[in-house]
Amino acid sequence: MGKIVAVANQKGGVGKSTTCINLCCALKLRNRRTLLIDCDPQANASSGIGGDKSIRPNLYDVLIDGVPAEQAVYETKYCDLMPANRELSGALVELVDMPDREFVMKKALEPLREKYDFIFIDCPPSLELLTINALAAADTVMIPVQSEYFALEGLADLLSTIKRLNRRINPSLTIEGLVLTMFDKRTNFSRQVAEELISHFGSQVYETVIPRSVRVSEAPSHQKPVVVYDRMNKGARAYLKLANEFLKGQV
Repeated sequence: MGKIVAVANQKGGVGKSTTCINLCCALKLRNRRTLLIDCDPQANASSGIGGDKSIRPNLYDVLIDGVPAEQAVYETKYCDLMPANRELSGALVELVDMPDREFVMKKALEPLREKYDFIFIDCPPSLELLTINALAAADTVMIPVQSEYFALEGLADLLSTIKRLNRRINPSLTIEGLVLTMFDKRTNFSRQVAEELISHFGSQVYETVIPRSVRVSEAPSHQKPVVVYDRMNKGARAYLKLANEFLKGQV
C-alpha cells in the first residue's frame, strides 16, 4: 500500500515544488515507484519536471469530471506525474457544491496506492479547498520551511489547520517532517531559525538542510530536477541525502 505525502506550506516560495520534484526523482533513482501530483494551478511542478501542462486529462479532470486517476498519470524521465495547469484554479469554485467536497481527491487517489510506493502531492501556497483535499487524502504532511522570520509565522497557521483536520476530516494525518530550505550557513539568522525549529519540533525536523544554490534555481528552467541537472551541486547532494533520510524514517 503506497504512502501519500502532502508537501504543504501556505507561504509561497519556500521550495514546495522543488522539494517534490527532487524527492520524487531521488526516490526513483533508489528504485522506488513514485508519483508526483501537481495540485497547484501555477503548475510549477509539472513544468519543472518536464511534464506537458496542456495534456488532458489532468488533475482537474479527475477532481471535477470524475476521470479515473490512472488515466491522468503520465511518465516523465524522472518519475510519474499527474499534471495541472491554470484551469485547476476553477476547481476551487466547482468543488464547493460537490458532496463530501473535502474527500474528492482522497477517493480518486485510492486506486493508485497499489501501484506506487510513494505519492507526493505538491500543494498550492494557501490553505484553501485544494490544499484541504490534499491533506485529507494524505497519510502525512511534509513542510518545507524557508530560513526566514515570516516563514515561521506562517508555520503556526498550517499547524493549526492540521489540528483542525485531525479533529474533523483526517484523524490519522501526521507530520512527516519539516525541511529547512534556502539555508545560508553564513548568516546568523539562518542558524537561529534552525535552532528555533529544532527547539519546538525536535526530531520532526530533518537533519538534512537544503542550501541556497543558483543551480537549484536554474534546474526548473531546464525542466530537470537538480539531482539530474547537476548531481554534484551542493543542493543536489542535499536532496539525495534528504531522500535517504526520508527512507530511513519509513516503517
